[in-house]
Amino acid sequence: MITLLLLIPIIGSLFLVPIKELDSTQVRELVEESEKLKNENRKRLMKQIALITSIVNLIVAIILWIQFDPSTTQYQFVEEYTGLSLYKQVENIEISLPYIHFYVGIDGISIYFVLLTAFITPVCILSNWEDITTKLKYYLISFLILETLQIAVFVVLDLLVFYVFFESVLIPLFLIIGIWGAGIPRIRASFMLFLYTLLGSLWMLLAIMVIYNHYGSTDMQLISLKEIALDSQKWLWLAFFISFAFKTPLFPFHIWLNFAHTSAPLGGSIILAGVILKLATYGYLRILISILPDATNYFSPLVQTIAIISLIYASLATIRQTDIKGVVAYSSVAHMAVVVLGLFSNNIQGIQGAILLSLAHGFVSPALFILVGGVLYHRYHTRTVNYYRGMVLTMPIFTIMFFLFTLFNMGTPLSANFIGEFLSLAGVFQRNPVIAALGATGIFFSACYSIWLYNRIAYGSHSKYIPVTYDISRREFMLLLPLLIATLVLGIFPNIILDTIALSVSTLLYNI
Repeated sequence: MITLLLLIPIIGSLFLVPIKELDSTQVRELVEESEKLKNENRKRLMKQIALITSIVNLIVAIILWIQFDPSTTQYQFVEEYTGLSLYKQVENIEISLPYIHFYVGIDGISIYFVLLTAFITPVCILSNWEDITTKLKYYLISFLILETLQIAVFVVLDLLVFYVFFESVLIPLFLIIGIWGAGIPRIRASFMLFLYTLLGSLWMLLAIMVIYNHYGSTDMQLISLKEIALDSQKWLWLAFFISFAFKTPLFPFHIWLNFAHTSAPLGGSIILAGVILKLATYGYLRILISILPDATNYFSPLVQTIAIISLIYASLATIRQTDIKGVVAYSSVAHMAVVVLGLFSNNIQGIQGAILLSLAHGFVSPALFILVGGVLYHRYHTRTVNYYRGMVLTMPIFTIMFFLFTLFNMGTPLSANFIGEFLSLAGVFQRNPVIAALGATGIFFSACYSIWLYNRIAYGSHSKYIPVTYDISRREFMLLLPLLIATLVLGIFPNIILDTIALSVSTLLYNI
């Protein structure tokens, strides 16, 4: 079942390869109107194939979730490929390559990150349904391959294979931002994303090599049973933490995030905020807390201090932003800092809250990007806050949706963000009330920049710099509606997730 989940996007991308696509220069050179129509039909077919593929993968992920048994701590749907055998026909000699160890499985933690990935990918494809006109085939293939790589990160049970997929997501992201991003800065942004995060992850590769040298294996389950000395754990923990801090991102490793978000196409911003930032969250759970529990307990005060600095710094930086996508990007740093606080709280409330907040951020932040980076930018082609004012007069439905997701971003009751932040801070309070009090300032700061942005865009007299235009389209509304429903359902019924992950989180705490 997991293999099917990984292969469906690849198979869908193969259907796109033989379709011939004409670029805009060729289309202009064509005289006959029928040829232009054929090119449009090709593009429509490619988009439909990509969308159907992502929806089929989402259905498979939902079936996986329905069949999942939350009453056990064992990995489920386990599949293992231990080697690749080649045959030499002349001498009838079998050559085995045993180092190829593809070992996958799902537990109570990884199942929801897989669901989130499968849920966000169709949203990404639909978000740029009309915007991407050049090299459309390669744009869609990049997203389908990216979906497979992201799901693989959440299901692999081998450290080396985890590193391979953890870094492989940078390749399609580099192409998506560099080719289809906005403006000249997109080249710089794509290189910053690639080089910054690749540099940080080299420390993880070194740690994996050390583990393999000492224990002769990179199997996560096997290594978690080993007794690693505290001094060794400390060095390994620092190497992994630096790698994950770049992806979270935490201060001062966050520099690439704002450039990547502001330069990426809408689909790239959605996948960055919705899933890519969650790779580090999963890494903290699967490696630092599970395999290196003593070092995790030792370094928890350090991590909490860094998270508080990231939270306050990012919140103050968000208030100063003039780019509407920059506001949402920096707010992501603040919310992920609260997630880190919960992860290292050393109790079940904090870790459960961190997982729930991480998933809620995966719904709300993409919705805000659709509103400010999609709806507004598509109509007015500017992201400068000062140009917008009085949108409630001409776009009332947009204003209502923007208001709801602004409330969710602030962590108001009846939203999944509220439950996640409350549990995370409650868990931190049990460990250190001072850190919890400082972390709670994020609620105040998020209210400041969220209300300021909403009030600036929605109310006042209509801006003279922007013309009157139409409200959100049916496609844009259907993009926002599933994100709205998911956030409300998890905010009203959080036990849908909390009951499923309780046993897996308890096992993590037992290790600590």
